[in-house]
Amino acid sequence: MSQLFNFDKALKALQDGQALTGKDGILTPSIKQLTEAALAAEQDSHLAQDITANRKNGSSKKTLKIPSGAFELATPRDRNGTFEPQRVKKHQTTLSDGIERKIIRMLALGMSYKDISQEIEDRYAFSVSSATISAVTDKVIPELRQWQHRPLEAVYPFVWL
Repeated sequence: MSQLFNFDKALKALQDGQALTGKDGILTPSIKQLTEAALAAEQDSHLAQDITANRKNGSSKKTLKIPSGAFELATPRDRNGTFEPQRVKKHQTTLSDGIERKIIRMLALGMSYKDISQEIEDRYAFSVSSATISAVTDKVIPELRQWQHRPLEAVYPFVWL
C-alpha cells in the first residue's frame, strides 16, 4: 500500500496548478488508499470469523468511478471465494461521495480533530493524524467563513407549486 497522504506535497501540487479532483487529481490517490484499506479491514474481519480453513488470495483489479474521477482499485480475495465486500460490492463500478460527506459532516458537527481522526481509523482502518486534519481544515475554514459572510441579495425569487 502507498504511503499516507502527504499534505505538503498535495499543497505544492495544488499551487503548481494540478487539479484537486479527476484522474490525476491530488485527492484521488488518497481516496483509493482509503477504500483499499477499508476493504482489507473488511476481509480481515471476514477471515477472523470464518470457521473453515481460509486465507487471503491476492486481489483483483477494477476501475472504480468516483465523483472526483476514477482509479484502479485492488479488491482483496480469499481462497474459498466466500468474501463478499460490503463497502465496494462485487461488480460495483462507482463509489458515492458518502465517505467524503461523512468527514465533512463530522467537522461541521463540531467534532475535534482527534475525534475525527479516531472515527476515520475506527471505520476505515486508515490512520490520519490530528495535525494533518488540522492543517487541512485550517486551509478550508477561511474559505468557509468567506462563503458564510458573502453579501446576499435583498430579494430572492422562488416558485411555489
